[in-house]
Amino acid sequence: MKKLDFGLYVITGENYHPGRTLEEVMREALHGGADIVQLRHKTAKKDELLEKARLLRRLTREYGVPFIVNDDPELALEAEADGVHLGQEDGGWREARERLGPDAIIGISTHSLEQALAAEDAGADYIGVGPVFPTETKPGRPAVTLEYVRQASRHVRIPWVAIGGIGPHNAQQVLGAGATRLCAVSAIVGSASPAQACRELKAMIAAARGRRNGQAYEAGRELAAARAAGETNGWAAAAVDIVLNGGPHRTAAGTLERLVEERGLSGRRIVAEADGQIVPREEWSRCRLRRGMAVELVHFVGGG
Repeated sequence: MKKLDFGLYVITGENYHPGRTLEEVMREALHGGADIVQLRHKTAKKDELLEKARLLRRLTREYGVPFIVNDDPELALEAEADGVHLGQEDGGWREARERLGPDAIIGISTHSLEQALAAEDAGADYIGVGPVFPTETKPGRPAVTLEYVRQASRHVRIPWVAIGGIGPHNAQQVLGAGATRLCAVSAIVGSASPAQACRELKAMIAAARGRRNGQAYEAGRELAAARAAGETNGWAAAAVDIVLNGGPHRTAAGTLERLVEERGLSGRRIVAEADGQIVPREEWSRCRLRRGMAVELVHFVGGG
């Protein structure tokens, strides 16, 4: 799996900037710090779309950022794009990978945790999580709300980007729910200053990542202490009160591994989280349960 390092993902939307050219607006967005650019235009004819794609390919190469084409693997090939973004309705994820090759970036839109994990299993390089808020870009599509953002932050292990109705006015809510990457359309390309809009969102993302890294450091210290305390597997555990999947639960399991066994989930496809941090399976036997710990055990069926 290739490593994608991005914070701000910008999608074209020429209907939001009448009187200004695609090149002018997207150059400003790139100058302001856009990390990935996607060409999305549902009504353009093929020749016109190819012309736009080649323009954006030149621009993104100039700024050294990936260029993604929406929906069309063949256009991505012809324009020498770095990859393609596909929706749930588009299908053909594996076919796109075969057509574009192992180095291409394949992104997939998702609207639920089940879809996210299926996309992950299918080999997506990143996923879109949304629409978080109602948006004109996806008319008629119900908003997934911040709850799906929280679920993605807990359980999705590939890069994911929150999308849908996001701008400087509500980005803090999305970042506070666990997002570390944002995608915007009208808030950037429809702005009087796309570069300034990008800088503002990038600053918010950087601040949120700084806070999140600090929290991860503290969680890592707690996990290390739990591992040190639980090196001997034969100790007898006293019953403790924890919060399991959002509800009170009293257990003498002692470790996360024994809790999974207690719940009859051994050998199942499980994502386990302790106090907001995903715990790798190999750490379960050393992750000691303590009073008040919030544990999430999510069992997924199917996917792929």
